[in-house]
Amino acid sequence: MYPSGHTFHIPVMGLGYTIDTPAKVARYGISSVISIIEDNLVEEIRKRYCEQMGENYFPISKKEPDYRARRITEYLNLMGRIVDRQFATLRADTFENGSDLVKYFEMLPDGVPVRIRYEQMLREKDPANRIKLQEELRALIRPGNIDVNIMTKCDRINYDRNGEPLPAEFADAMAALRGFANSDLESAVIFSAGMNPRLYSYCESFPDFLPDASGLIRKKIILKVSDFRSALIQGKFLAKRGLWISEFRVESGLNCGGHAFPTDGYLLGPILEEFRSRRHELIKELETLYLSALKGRQLPLPLEIPSIRITAQGGIGTFAEQQFLLEHYDLYATGWGSPFLLVPEVTNVDPYTLGQLSTASPEDYYLSNASPLGIAFHNFRKSSGNAERNERIRKGRPGSPCKKKFLAFNTEFEGIPLCTSSRAYQEKKLGKIRKELPDGEQRVRAEQIVLEKECLCEGLAASAMIADQSSKPSKDPAVSVCPGPNLAYFTGTFTLREMTDHIYGRGNIRNGLYRPSVFINELKLYMNHFRKEVREVQAIWSDRKQSGLLTFRENLANGIDYYRELLIKVKFDSEAAIENMKMELSQIREELFAISLPVVQ
Repeated sequence: MYPSGHTFHIPVMGLGYTIDTPAKVARYGISSVISIIEDNLVEEIRKRYCEQMGENYFPISKKEPDYRARRITEYLNLMGRIVDRQFATLRADTFENGSDLVKYFEMLPDGVPVRIRYEQMLREKDPANRIKLQEELRALIRPGNIDVNIMTKCDRINYDRNGEPLPAEFADAMAALRGFANSDLESAVIFSAGMNPRLYSYCESFPDFLPDASGLIRKKIILKVSDFRSALIQGKFLAKRGLWISEFRVESGLNCGGHAFPTDGYLLGPILEEFRSRRHELIKELETLYLSALKGRQLPLPLEIPSIRITAQGGIGTFAEQQFLLEHYDLYATGWGSPFLLVPEVTNVDPYTLGQLSTASPEDYYLSNASPLGIAFHNFRKSSGNAERNERIRKGRPGSPCKKKFLAFNTEFEGIPLCTSSRAYQEKKLGKIRKELPDGEQRVRAEQIVLEKECLCEGLAASAMIADQSSKPSKDPAVSVCPGPNLAYFTGTFTLREMTDHIYGRGNIRNGLYRPSVFINELKLYMNHFRKEVREVQAIWSDRKQSGLLTFRENLANGIDYYRELLIKVKFDSEAAIENMKMELSQIREELFAISLPVVQ
């Protein structure tokens, strides 16, 4: 659990949905994650908060040197000041019903030491002892972390006014990392979307990522990974440079929000089992490399090797699942993301999108090809971003204006790289398709692939500007939203207190839909993915593709066998739920082997 006593964190969501979440929850001891890749949004939100707090706002112009990193540094320092002030006020609050201080303790999970001490104080009859306990409690509480996320693939090279490429350190992810490294925060950066050697190596440039004379690491590194192998490879790369990984954040490959990174059929349960059984092996291997690197650089060696935390996220929806994951797999904490989109006091969701999400059905959530990164992307059919994209197509003007260009990576056409959701790219690409392919199904499919791309730079940031009615809405108010499919089992809007009570088993805010377990839900998503892969490769079959799909099917089958054994050994839900899981596992296994793979001639 976190030092505050909480056993969950709020992961990053989109660009704007959690851009200021620490200012809303950190004082209550809840940790959350900010996306810092979009410096324009960061600057807008900094201006808003400076005005609200009565601080002088000094804009950082794009004409100024290193403006991107400086914007991020100033914003993170502002968030730090806000949380420090809020927490100081909360700590000085009274222990009266309704106070923020009482809210802090009452949102904690039952059974943690701080909560137990609080309940002891409530039972204390002697006034002097009661006051003494209250002062002890004030000293025990801690604010939540202000962590940041950098999607490693968003590392576009930038250009000067003359169109010449700037040095590598001015690329988007590199500048974002520098902005975090130069901030006053003592927190962590989460690297997501795979390894970026240039970015990882850049961490060595900043003393805060390395241990000081006392062994303290002020800026920690968290890796979001999909399996043990990925964790080991990335962890070794960093450890060889004297960089310690404080946490491996295991995320389901498909049962999550945002971009999806499916594994080769490896499921969350078996993946977490491997982390549990090989944790000490992982730590020992990284420790050896880490200490060797520190010695080689003549840096101080820590008296104790820092811990490595293992957390998990993706599709968790009940208290029973929360507790089972924590206890059976010995996790430090879990991540709860998409359900917090229905908590207005925590995330920035504009009124229209909030209304659509709060009444959505399972069919409204789907895995799309909308991302210009070419990575599967969880999408929402009823978003205004989707509606705007379709309207542009209807008018014969597909594609977005592409003002921010954060995802402008495509080099298919001559000149500066283009974003595949941009009008400039889509006009060129559609023209090429219509020239090279005759009328027919193949051309239609090729055009659909182009037209499905959605502007995420604007769409994932817009809601943060629209949600605050005191601010001027962005010029392009169309909103993209990327919740995980688990959100289908929540209906309505909720308070922070209601959501934490749900997570900790003190309430139930799910709707009446039948919800399979987190493991079954993920397994079904992988089955759908397997069917899709089989369909897509049948026309261009090969030995290699057949081998890949056979491996995928074998891993799914092994995962099903693992869950069957788990149900026999461990009780982690009601008897009725376990019987349902047994039946669903048998059914899915039959379906899996009923799918015939073409035979290579």
